[in-house]
Amino acid sequence: MDYETLDPEDWANIQQLAHALVDRAVDYTSKVRDRPVWRDMPGDIRDRFLTAAPQTATPLEDILRDVDETVMAYPMGNIHPRFWAWYMGTSNFTGAMADFMAAIQGSNLGGGNHAAALMDHQVVQWLREMVGMPEGSSGTLVSGGSVANLIGLTIARNTKAGIDVREEGLMALPKPLRFYGSDQMHGCHRQAIETLGLGNRALRRIRTGSDLAMDLDALKAAVADDRAKGFVPACVIATAGTVNTGAFDNLAAIADFCHDQDIWFHVDGCIGALVAIAPENRWRVEGIDRADSVALDPHKWLHAPFEVGCALIRSRSAHLATFSATSEYLEVTKRGVAAAQWLHDFGIQTSRGFRALKVWMSLREHGVRKFGRMIDQDIAKGAYLSGLVEQADNLHLMFPTNINIVCFRCDPGGLDEAALKSLNIEIMLRLQENGIAVLSDTTVNGQHCLRAAINNHRTRNDDLELLVREVQNLAKAVLGEAGNN
Repeated sequence: MDYETLDPEDWANIQQLAHALVDRAVDYTSKVRDRPVWRDMPGDIRDRFLTAAPQTATPLEDILRDVDETVMAYPMGNIHPRFWAWYMGTSNFTGAMADFMAAIQGSNLGGGNHAAALMDHQVVQWLREMVGMPEGSSGTLVSGGSVANLIGLTIARNTKAGIDVREEGLMALPKPLRFYGSDQMHGCHRQAIETLGLGNRALRRIRTGSDLAMDLDALKAAVADDRAKGFVPACVIATAGTVNTGAFDNLAAIADFCHDQDIWFHVDGCIGALVAIAPENRWRVEGIDRADSVALDPHKWLHAPFEVGCALIRSRSAHLATFSATSEYLEVTKRGVAAAQWLHDFGIQTSRGFRALKVWMSLREHGVRKFGRMIDQDIAKGAYLSGLVEQADNLHLMFPTNINIVCFRCDPGGLDEAALKSLNIEIMLRLQENGIAVLSDTTVNGQHCLRAAINNHRTRNDDLELLVREVQNLAKAVLGEAGNN
């Protein structure tokens, strides 16, 4: 009887194609600066993504050519040195090779007794060491910051509920729970609280001061008010690097308050937790080592290829109590492949990819100290761009630059807020469409601005100088067009 397989009939041909693919990958990455940051796809390319599912075979050579012409030619752009939108990370070639090898091995990191699972544990412990949480702390690798935060907040909910939430459910809560975060916290926290079944009203937004960090007096007042109303203050979500401006909440002071009040202390460190390894800036995260849980993203300042996040939990027992569930088909054995605690006991995925290898290989290649210096380097780039903005005609720094997120806008004078927003959005879009640079925009305290997040190991100061020149040139062009209409 003949059996079909997905293995190639001609391994020598595959080897030749694979070598050519590596050559193209090196060329693609090494020459990234020579390409536009981003470009829009023409209609005929878009149409190629609308075809029906293939029913018959296509030669691999043709498929690789199609990938070159469509996918590789029209990237989001975040590996480019002038991509500064949102907060992405820039990947690295060693991490890309690691992802290939992880896919070749094909291990399922739901757990088991094998090397990839041990490496998963090791990478979590390396990240724990880097942040400074105590030995014995637990953790898990996840897809990114949103899930890492969800993991931490789920454990906070279950720990502070006063009942067995897993057994009895939220309807059995004796008192409603309350969570607290600044009015600048990431939107994933609302999603998490809603996913946890607590509802958006359970998440209190605490005002921020002029530095856009959480106002501690306002936090204390909110907690006291909720206690008086019969609510249970369960968790404070402190932010190490807000998404809008990179502001840092006072982690040490919040840690003191949470300890005194018996409240879970969670740190959203997806942007800034790894500042803990930066020699010149680690002071910004003083107190993070006292957190009950921390969310962080190796695909940001460790520049691992997407995707990899991490949730660190001080109490291993609380972590397991929240997620561990023994199924009859996943019982641990004394010997063999199942002779280890299943990694899915620490989260919500039974099937998990081998995310650890790309972090492990990059840290081995460069070392923690180099990554720490590069974090300081990015923060210095933020300061450099801020200085350029302050010196430039008609450009205004909108909010203090804390780390590497620079909020600014063009303001020639005489325009109202709506017109300023329209002008700056047009500048942003033309920068993107011309392939010069990719910025994002945001609105903070009612003021719209452009936002450059320089989480990019390829960015140089001359890239930032080019950005300022091009923003000014585009502003003149847009204003000139408006004057002629």
